Amino acid sequence: MIKLENVTKRFANGFTAVDDVTLEIQEGEFVVLIGPSGCGKTTTMKMINRLIDPTAGRILIEGTDISKLDPIQLRRRIGYVIQEVGLLPHMTVAENIALVPRLQKWPRAKQMQRVEELLNMVGLDPETSLQKYPRQLSGGQRQRVGVARALAVDPPIMLMDEPFGALDPITREQMQDEFIKLQQRVQKTIVFVTHDMDEALKFADRIAILDRGRIVQCDTPRAILHNPANNFVRDFVGTDHTLKQLSLIKVKDAMIENISTVRLEDSIHNVRQLFATGYRSIVVVDEQGMVRGYINREDAEKASASQRVSEVMVTPISTIAHDKSLKEALSKMIRNDAGYLAVVNEQSKLVGIITSSCLHKVVGEPYLDSGIAV
Repeated sequence: MIKLENVTKRFANGFTAVDDVTLEIQEGEFVVLIGPSGCGKTTTMKMINRLIDPTAGRILIEGTDISKLDPIQLRRRIGYVIQEVGLLPHMTVAENIALVPRLQKWPRAKQMQRVEELLNMVGLDPETSLQKYPRQLSGGQRQRVGVARALAVDPPIMLMDEPFGALDPITREQMQDEFIKLQQRVQKTIVFVTHDMDEALKFADRIAILDRGRIVQCDTPRAILHNPANNFVRDFVGTDHTLKQLSLIKVKDAMIENISTVRLEDSIHNVRQLFATGYRSIVVVDEQGMVRGYINREDAEKASASQRVSEVMVTPISTIAHDKSLKEALSKMIRNDAGYLAVVNEQSKLVGIITSSCLHKVVGEPYLDSGIAV
């Protein structure tokens, strides 16, 4: 899909921003360019859509040397999202998103149909968003509109230059999660620039680490964590290799699925039989399988045998979505002082539990019995 062959960019002042970079990106692949400030990652990205032309080497898209293409037409075929979003302040949300379709002379009805489709796709209500101006939106909403605009003509390639860097931590995490889900739907070829290794690990099929204009290692996140190419990569990744491994594994791939549960209407007498086998805590679900709380052995022992679980259970219970990472699970366990988390699917139904023992197994450390009903 995208191929860089011995690409170099040397500016008039003699500074070499990109030095003999060769990189091939497959169709549908998510490649992250990362490195310290001034390493050449943004310059490399800008050369892909000819915002900057290389001094030497060549770049091919679908086998065609882009130096032979009209740069304006090339850019209209590539989605581009930047940190500052770049929405035109005098245009409404609808006008911003429809900018490229309008330049390509799409019929008005087709433009509006696409705008509404994209707003729904990025989680914004067309009825309340269409006629707003960028100044009337929050930072997260502006970023959603920026992503929608980049997808307007359904380009096969998207270039994203630190698109979530200016957002607050909570909004940033939400946007990252939603973009991962969006990418699973649209399957674009993405080149993504960031300086945040955690973000790179979360997104990338492959990570290209740059230093002084050169790619010093390009590999899968797991390979980079396990086998850094040199001391620079090792230092850039950080010393917490073990914890970073947790970023690469989804909760659903490490959770305990075969678990015992109790219902709201169950009697304490019946629940005590489960606790007699050694469990200290059991998840409570309703008839639809949705998590409602948990019950402790100590509380069950103190309660009357005729009481119902609903009268004794503890709420709320800490939960986590099955598509979150184990690092996020660990963070939530620590934040909530929880020994385990109930794992739920998209319908908020219980599908398993993730325990500290699960995390210890992943990083290869000794672990203790958590005492959770399984």
